[in-house]
Amino acid sequence: MSILVINGPNLNLLGTREPEIYGSETLSDIEKKLNNIAHATKTAINFFQSNAEHEIIDAIQKAKKDGVRFIIINPGPLTHTSIALRDTFLSTQISFIEIHISNIFKREEFRKKSYLTDISHGFISGFGVKGYEYALHEAINVSGK
Repeated sequence: MSILVINGPNLNLLGTREPEIYGSETLSDIEKKLNNIAHATKTAINFFQSNAEHEIIDAIQKAKKDGVRFIIINPGPLTHTSIALRDTFLSTQISFIEIHISNIFKREEFRKKSYLTDISHGFISGFGVKGYEYALHEAINVSGK
């Protein structure tokens, strides 16, 4: 079983970007924790981060060719703007969980609309970086069936 974790624009800045909203852990810290969970459950996991929408779309399309069973994605601001990202998930039919570190419903009005939530396996928002771990456990449970 293979799981891909995708992080969108600005998530490479975790740890220094608005720590009052996103916390002090870095993307590397998150990846280490997820690697530990994956190793303990004998799950193959890979990570991808890009600030470019087209690179994320390419990664999802490649994941389909590579037989990835599940994607965990924090699309960052693409959540609220990217019909192309939505169409990519619809066309590849890879199950995914949408995750956000902050509670997007307690933020600006424009952040409350997601182009992905209604087509996702699940949605996690507002649990900080712990949400990645929740998503990984669910992806492992679903993919292992």
